[in-house]
Amino acid sequence: MKQLDPSLLSFNTVCVHGSGGVDPQTGAVSTPIYQSSTFAFECAEDGAAIFAGEREGYFYTRLGNPTQAALEREMAFLERGEAALATGSGMAATSTAVFSAIDAGDNILAARTLYGGTHKLFHELMPRFGLETRTVDPNDPASIERHVDGKTRLLFIETPANPTLSIVDIRRCVRECRRHGIALFVDNTFATPYYQRPLELGADVVIHSATKYIGGHGDTVAGLIVGKKEFVQRARMEIMRDLGGIISPFNAWLLLRGLKTLPVRMERHSENAMQIAQFLNFHPKVARVWYPAMRTHPQHEIAASQMAGFGGMLAFELKGGRDAGVRLLNSLGLMTLAVSLGDCDTLIEHPASMTHSTYSAEELAQVGISGGLVRLSVGLEGIDDLIADLDQALGKVPA
Repeated sequence: MKQLDPSLLSFNTVCVHGSGGVDPQTGAVSTPIYQSSTFAFECAEDGAAIFAGEREGYFYTRLGNPTQAALEREMAFLERGEAALATGSGMAATSTAVFSAIDAGDNILAARTLYGGTHKLFHELMPRFGLETRTVDPNDPASIERHVDGKTRLLFIETPANPTLSIVDIRRCVRECRRHGIALFVDNTFATPYYQRPLELGADVVIHSATKYIGGHGDTVAGLIVGKKEFVQRARMEIMRDLGGIISPFNAWLLLRGLKTLPVRMERHSENAMQIAQFLNFHPKVARVWYPAMRTHPQHEIAASQMAGFGGMLAFELKGGRDAGVRLLNSLGLMTLAVSLGDCDTLIEHPASMTHSTYSAEELAQVGISGGLVRLSVGLEGIDDLIADLDQALGKVPA
């Protein structure tokens, strides 16, 4: 069986061939789906050694599975981390990672702009367990300074952020976190390791909603955590073991399949998104476009310094406000009105009433999510068809 040295290969090649080549147990080119809940021991001593962590092995899929392990091995390599943990959803990844880093009475710092589900976890559920979340502007060291104390354990950011595509300076956050002795957790869902690798910039933990670009086909729900081996093992054996946010072997296999085409998909997503952003930027009914590749984006230079590309997500604000947004969404013929993102299909949604409805009106205003803001996950369709669909729908929006 050939052995590959992934350190000598391009990202594209590793996505296709994997960090370790074919399945080491069977030689299968496509990793098998080990659809089993339970694994037998060779003898009683063998079982005891595996349970004690004295030797590697599998005994129950809640704590590990060969298909899951293959996915974790690939994601750890692609994100340049020591280890990874696959979970049953992006929220399972977020909660498992955060709960692995804090205890009752601790607090965390969180960026103002986050996915609505993450915002609700931090500000509604965690306080019920004596865990406080303090909202900060992660690009402002003074904001971090005002909120950090001896019980602060981490800073949690998204970049690009959902849904406004705001950019957080990862290097600056690393410096501030090191200065205060706290960890930096980065949700890298929008960028993927193809366009951004926060661990290489000094972050401690990377989180993905793998439902999105890692899977890439809108057919699975999953999450991923990448970081130091000790931290990932604690997350697996303490939080995931007891709370049970596990991934199924079949879903792990779907993500492995998705990784093979991640580079070509991300490039097409980005190409399409840039052309749509340029089209919208000059449309008379559009007030503003947020896409990090554009020089008009307020953090364009930061994005260019830490990202190798800009991805398939963009947002735009209509001059007519919420009514104009509703008219636009109801007038589209090709684009799909749906939440989620990273699918082959172009998906469009209204953050204020959908993905970010967990925010109060005041919080929406603070982070720039207006009634006229529309989020677009640009798919892989022909760009002329996508622009034509947007053009005809905008034509039905009152001037």
